[in-house]
Amino acid sequence: MEEDPRGVAPEEDEAFIEALDDARSEGLPEVVRALRNPNFRLFWSGNFLSNIGTWMQNVAQGWLVLTITNSAFWLGVVGFAGSIPFLFFTLFGGVIADRVNKRRLLLVTQTVMMILAFLLAALAWFKVITVWEIAAIAFLNGAAMSMNAPSYQALVPRLVKRKDLTNAIALNSAQFNMSRILGPTLGGYAMVLFGVAGNFFLNGLSFLGVIWALLHIRYPDEKPARHQSMWSSLRGGFAYLRSEPQMLVLIWMTAAVSFLGLPFLTFIPYFAKVQLHAGESGLGWLLAASGFGAVLGAMTIAVLGVIRHRGVVLTVAGIVFFIAIIGFSYSQSFALSEGLAFFEGFSGISMISCFNVSIQHLSSDEMRGRIMSIYTTSFLGLPPLGALLAGELSRHIPTGHALAAMAGLAMLTFVGFFVFSRALRELD
Repeated sequence: MEEDPRGVAPEEDEAFIEALDDARSEGLPEVVRALRNPNFRLFWSGNFLSNIGTWMQNVAQGWLVLTITNSAFWLGVVGFAGSIPFLFFTLFGGVIADRVNKRRLLLVTQTVMMILAFLLAALAWFKVITVWEIAAIAFLNGAAMSMNAPSYQALVPRLVKRKDLTNAIALNSAQFNMSRILGPTLGGYAMVLFGVAGNFFLNGLSFLGVIWALLHIRYPDEKPARHQSMWSSLRGGFAYLRSEPQMLVLIWMTAAVSFLGLPFLTFIPYFAKVQLHAGESGLGWLLAASGFGAVLGAMTIAVLGVIRHRGVVLTVAGIVFFIAIIGFSYSQSFALSEGLAFFEGFSGISMISCFNVSIQHLSSDEMRGRIMSIYTTSFLGLPPLGALLAGELSRHIPTGHALAAMAGLAMLTFVGFFVFSRALRELD
């Protein structure tokens, strides 16, 4: 066995380094053990900063649309433009990520999103921006994000040890939901201090964190593997899904939530400005309440570990989620809306976590990638269509009525699935 100049065998050297890393991380709580991996720590921190900036931009973008148009319809159109790329690219995004250098693709997508943020800032600062330009930039940003997401998910396992992967995924979820709290809150106050252009500019700066992290992580390059055609792979995934009734009903329920429930989030700026007269900071607090509920819901699921009777749990969580949306749609009290936003976030993330865990558990290893791509498309691809529907309905009936009707229909759908689907009732 060849030794290095210090007289230490390579295997012993790797074991020594791993033991040293473990010793250095002994002070870390078990719940954040994945952060002992320096590459993941860089990646996680950079993305956390970037996600805070993204939420700051989302707040400002919705407010700017309402300021220019005073129209819930246009709010729905911009939401549609920013999210519709997920419907077209998500199914193929994972395949593309397997065929290119993941870090290089992430650097390209993050740089594109940074440039778009600075472009928004410039147009807003000089007051030459139109709602059509906002929609176009939102579409381009959504396209970059839809290409970014699969590579992001595929890169994480390369940055941590196998035994830390589950914890890394949990920390990414926590990071995203913490940014949902900090981003809107900071964004509301930043709009007061600097205007919407300041929010866009700060978001552009936030991308420097994740770009710096990508340039400094030590990412082991992989040789591209040979794959079957994308169409053959996707057909096999859909055929497998049709043969598994429990997974199939979960995908349909995910689609109902995404199309009829999640578009509500796009219209929170409308309720803050028109119905509650809460101003920019009030909008930030409403979104932060939803984000705080989501963090607490995710922590609750993590603490519980194994969830029994998942079919019942996700159905009840979904019903609470839709009731919270209906109540929020008619609320005239800011305090009540804050409470309902919290319950919407808590029940929503609990329901989504049950969907994700259940589908992961039911799927076979060889089909998991394709099944999760179908799930992700249902989850991320349908909200823009729902936002467009809600925006169109708001042209004919009050916006609160439109969103409440959609949530009510989704709630009846959940009840119907539970009553008529034995596979769902037996999901444990």
